[in-house]
Amino acid sequence: MADHRRTQRAARSSAQAVRSRPAVVIVAAIGTTLVVGAAGALHLDDSADGSTGPSSGSARVVRPNWAAGPNAAGSGTGGASVAGRAGAIPGIGSVMMARVPREALQAIVVSGVDRDANTNSVTLWQRADVNAPWMSFGTPMTGRNGAEGWTEAHREGDLRSPIGVFSLTAAGGRLPNPGSAMPYEYRPSFYQTAAPQGEPLADAFNYVVAIDYNRLPGRAPSDPNRPLGGQVGGDIWLHVDHRSPTRGCVALPQSTLVSVMRWLSPGARPMILMGDVADLSADV
Repeated sequence: MADHRRTQRAARSSAQAVRSRPAVVIVAAIGTTLVVGAAGALHLDDSADGSTGPSSGSARVVRPNWAAGPNAAGSGTGGASVAGRAGAIPGIGSVMMARVPREALQAIVVSGVDRDANTNSVTLWQRADVNAPWMSFGTPMTGRNGAEGWTEAHREGDLRSPIGVFSLTAAGGRLPNPGSAMPYEYRPSFYQTAAPQGEPLADAFNYVVAIDYNRLPGRAPSDPNRPLGGQVGGDIWLHVDHRSPTRGCVALPQSTLVSVMRWLSPGARPMILMGDVADLSADV
């Protein structure tokens, strides 16, 4: 979660904040309609014509740590069959693989040794097509995550990174696009921040890739919408390492992050699988 947004929001009046939060949000996102109900739960309608999907007679609730792609687990195709058809990323169990859309051809795996770990191993995976096996790309990298480790129930301010599978659909930063094919938001004034609690954050947001946790896929990283409400947090990004654990994001050295950004391809439906080893490798 980025402290720059908290700082900016504090400067707004409470009336403006209330007006800025719509009661209902409907937006097309990767072939899926996201609808925020009155209770703040995020629902998906997978059909193109607006009717409900084949798996149920009503819109289904999407948890923050589930990928919201049209072919992720629970979309009517069956999680086990999705994993079986697409093949598995080495070290990733059936629970997480069931959440990876069939069309995904790129994946980033962020793995901590346990739920309390705030450093991790980051590996890149890709495949030639949906029937090809997943192959590693490059060498393992070392990153940081939330200061208190990992959680399946992330809350605003808990200093833990959310466990789950998320799409990657937008990037940005205070510096110009370093050569990424991802939609890029170059906005120096937004990606400036004061360092909280003495943390060296001056360069943390030189480059970011938005992780689609509690956000509308495809929107710029600066987009303030939180479909599931503010209580479950937001602004979970890949960003530049600031030599200390994060407040929930995943951080990599700048040169490493730039390499990852240049590797990511929107057409490959890139996903990120993140959590501790036990959760990532879990089977049903």
